Amino acid sequence: MSERINVMVPWLGREEADAVAQAIASGWVAQGPRVARFEKEFAAFVEAPFAVATTSCTTALHLALIVTGVGPGDDVIIPSFSFVATTNAVRYVGANPVFADVDLETGNLTSATVSAALTPATKAVIAVDQGGVPVDLGDIRSVTDPLGIVVVEDAACGAGSTYRGRPVGASAEIAAWSFHPRKLLTTGEGGMLTTTREDWAARAKHLREHAMSVSAADRHRSVLPPAEEYSEVGFNYRMTDLQAAVGIVQLGRLPEIVARRREIAATYRAAIDGIEGLRAVRDPEHGTSNFQSFWVEVLPSYPTDREGLLEALALADISARRGIMAAHRQPPYRDLTPERGLPVTERLTDNTLILPVFHALSDGDQQRVIDVLRASGGVSP
Repeated sequence: MSERINVMVPWLGREEADAVAQAIASGWVAQGPRVARFEKEFAAFVEAPFAVATTSCTTALHLALIVTGVGPGDDVIIPSFSFVATTNAVRYVGANPVFADVDLETGNLTSATVSAALTPATKAVIAVDQGGVPVDLGDIRSVTDPLGIVVVEDAACGAGSTYRGRPVGASAEIAAWSFHPRKLLTTGEGGMLTTTREDWAARAKHLREHAMSVSAADRHRSVLPPAEEYSEVGFNYRMTDLQAAVGIVQLGRLPEIVARRREIAATYRAAIDGIEGLRAVRDPEHGTSNFQSFWVEVLPSYPTDREGLLEALALADISARRGIMAAHRQPPYRDLTPERGLPVTERLTDNTLILPVFHALSDGDQQRVIDVLRASGGVSP
C-alpha cells in the first residue's frame, strides 16, 4: 500500500516546540511581548509601517472594515471566488456584499470587473490574493482611488508572494493575513492586520481588546493598575504569546518555504504543459506567487472531468481538493448573484482542483501525482 499524500502539511519542527516551551516557562502565555515582537517582525517583512495581530484573518478583515469606516448601508465589492469569510466580514459590519467576477488567468479581481460592479453606495473593495497569486492592486486602485473608495487587501494566502518587486501587502493601505495551517506561515490559528495608517492601527489594537482603556499587558505590569474604561463595543480578537512564538519561528522559515513551493510548482507546470486538457496556474506579469494553492483547470478536451480526476487521485491515495468556492452559491448569499452573472467565477469553481503542495513533498510523491494526471489524460507512461 502506498502512503497517503495530503494536499497540505504544515512545516513545523523542534524550533517551534522550543519556542512554545519558552513562552510557557516565561509565565506569559496570553497576548504579551511575543505578540508585540511578531507584529514588529511581520510588519518589517511585508514592508508595512504598522501591524496588529489577531485571532484569524476573518477577525482582521472585520477590524479592517470597521477602522476604514465601512458600515450599514455601504456596498463592498468582493469576489465571490473566495472562501466565504471574505463575504461574511462584510455582513459583520452590516454592509452589503456586491459580487464581482474575476480574471480567468489569476482568479483575482481586476479594474474591469470592479468597474462593472460599482454602485453609488460603494464604500470599499476587498481584493483577494487568491491562492497566493498577487492581485494587481495598482490596476484596481486606478479605478477606486479617484472615487475615494478604500481597498482592503485580503492577503490571507499571500505571505511570501511579491507584487511589482515588493512583498504582497506593501502597496496596500490596509491588508489582512491568515496564519491558518493551510497557509505557508502558520500559528495554528491566527491573523494579522497591516496598514500604512497609525490611526487605523491604533483603533484596531483598541478594538481587538474589548476597547479597554488600559491594555491587558499594562495591567499585568502594574501592581495597582488604574480602573479601565470601555469606550465602545469591542471584541476579543487577541493572539496569544504561544501562537506568536510559533509565528516568529515560522516567519524565519518563510523564504525557504516559498522557494520549495515554487520549485514544486515549476515541476507540476512542466508536466502539465505536456498534457492536453489541463491548464495550470502561473505567475502573473505583475508579480510572483507563493503557490499557497496550486490549482489546475480541467478543460473539455481532457478525457475526464474534474470530479473524475479527483476520484482517480483519491483511488491512488492522493488527497486533492475542489477549487476555490463561489460564495454566491451558498445559502446566505444566493440572492446576491448579479444579473450580469459571474461566468468566470463559475467556470473556475466548477472545473479546477488543487494539487498537493507542501514543503516536505518528496520528488517521488510528486511524481505519483503527475503519473495520475498523465494516466487520466491518456498520456502513455
